Amino acid sequence: MHCAVIILNWNGAELLRKYLPHLICHTSYPHVRLIVADNGSTDDSLDVLEREFPQIEVIPFEKNYGFAEGYNRAISMVDEPIICLLNSDVRVAPKWIEHPLEAMSEDRNIAALQPKIRWDRDPKMFEYAGGAGGMLDRYGYPFCRGRVFDTLEEDRGQYDASQILPVLWASGAALFVRREIYLALGGLDKRFFAHQEEIDLCWRMNAGGYFVGVDTESVVYHYGGASLDMAHPKKTYLNFRNNLLLLYKNLVSDRYSSVMRMRFVLDMISMVQFALTGKVAHAKAVYKARKDFKRMKSDFAVDREENLRRTVNTSPQGIRTYSIVWRYFVGRKKTFSELER
Repeated sequence: MHCAVIILNWNGAELLRKYLPHLICHTSYPHVRLIVADNGSTDDSLDVLEREFPQIEVIPFEKNYGFAEGYNRAISMVDEPIICLLNSDVRVAPKWIEHPLEAMSEDRNIAALQPKIRWDRDPKMFEYAGGAGGMLDRYGYPFCRGRVFDTLEEDRGQYDASQILPVLWASGAALFVRREIYLALGGLDKRFFAHQEEIDLCWRMNAGGYFVGVDTESVVYHYGGASLDMAHPKKTYLNFRNNLLLLYKNLVSDRYSSVMRMRFVLDMISMVQFALTGKVAHAKAVYKARKDFKRMKSDFAVDREENLRRTVNTSPQGIRTYSIVWRYFVGRKKTFSELER
């Protein structure tokens, strides 16, 4: 199976030095291209690639297109049937690529797949942005096997399986996609710029009848927060705004109004909580996110209509019927296994 592993880089010369040697060492599978798409870096990234990693192909962009559009442009420039979108701060483990490629070769209905993702800062722990595969609760909050809100679990093999496990969304930190399906669905939505665009893409794949999964026999380690720190108000803004856009684009009509009414209440609670705990910038970020969502919503009306027209699976199993806000904060259920019980 031919595959292109594409790393999107922006001013990440030190990350390239740290993580590319692992990728080169542990990617000996035949017919795999290793590519760095550079998003208009102004540091010495291109010099580092030329001097220290001549075996890596480079696609240079003249400016920073963001995560979504950067990958869309890079994927349009290669022709391998399987693409792996790999963050620049991911350390791959031995045999990380073999099993996902074999699984996607055997089952053409698999549209997207992620490895199990651990945290490179504490390798025994699951990683925040991926864990062992992503879900949404009934009100659109993302969570993972191995991570609920800010609670990370130690990986003790509790979510390992011999088969590919279904999820609603696979993490963009290390995301295998079938190029044909990716392009047919329009790829990542560049208007998101960054954060939750892979959830949007995977939801569209699930709704279209394709399979999205996690391969726990493959493991990578994600450092996380290398491009935008977890505590930055801009990350809060993008997560809240993009999550609302995600729901507007994909949620079926008979659930949309009730979900969005509850989300207004929950977002107001979040805003007040940020303010009362001294995180005024984050409270303002939530307010701005909701204001901008209201302003931007009309720009996504055609997308919503098209997504609903394409939908053949109105209830993907990765969308849970319970509220993680209630079970986590009131029921004190802190792990995925406890939530499921």
